[in-house]
Amino acid sequence: MGSSLHGVVRLALYLGLTMALLPVQALLVAVRSPLRDRLPRWYHARVLRIVGMSVEVIGTPSPDRPTLFVANHSSYWDIEVLGSMLTASFVAKTEVGGWPLFGLLARLQRTVFVERRRGAAGRSRNEIAERLAAGDSLVLFAEGTSSDGNRVLPFKSALFAAAAPAQGRTALVVQPVSIAPTRLDGIPLGYGRRALYAWYGDMDLAPHLWAAVKAGRLLVRVEFHPPVSFDGFPNRKALAEHCWRECAAGVSRAVTGRAAPPRETAEEHGTAQAA
Repeated sequence: MGSSLHGVVRLALYLGLTMALLPVQALLVAVRSPLRDRLPRWYHARVLRIVGMSVEVIGTPSPDRPTLFVANHSSYWDIEVLGSMLTASFVAKTEVGGWPLFGLLARLQRTVFVERRRGAAGRSRNEIAERLAAGDSLVLFAEGTSSDGNRVLPFKSALFAAAAPAQGRTALVVQPVSIAPTRLDGIPLGYGRRALYAWYGDMDLAPHLWAAVKAGRLLVRVEFHPPVSFDGFPNRKALAEHCWRECAAGVSRAVTGRAAPPRETAEEHGTAQAA
């Protein structure tokens, strides 16, 4: 494992970069500059480099705008990983908006905050649909919470209704994406050590972040599965089930070290790149 000094340096560089770019991104958002969507990608890629995280990319992100990317979720690091590859905003729980620093970063990336409580799904679905109708690609973590990184929890289907084609519009592109940490300093992560990346349950954020930044080099596998559209399924539940199967299979391949399907190729990057 890495040293405390290593962790201090990484944290200092991360905070320095973040504080320097916060006012820049705030200005870009305020004036609605096209750069407001590009700067976060550059920022997330730099953060990955600072913390020593590499990404193995399998498949190709959908180039269509808008696209609803549907991913499994095990950590706040998923934001950095996907944010470095996709020109997209995220869908997050309302509580995230109130977190110190991370909440501000989420708002500056134009995150769609949704309430997960029963009865609020309709309003949240409409907010997502409006952003998609405006041409914004979004990333939906469909489990509704974070897992331990070893498996994918069932996907909640309520928000998938936002992908239904509106009147006068073609069906929206939906792309399942699986994310899983696989190696630390070149050594495969075991079941328990995957918690170095995964943040779930009642884990405290600060100790978890500190353990991660002072560790060695983490490798994360991201697999972009074939895009589909809402009109290829009888209903939102069938679409959610399909996305879950794709993501679950991708995570299973990653954590067991199995190769991706022959139709896809993989490339490792020091910082994640997009097609």
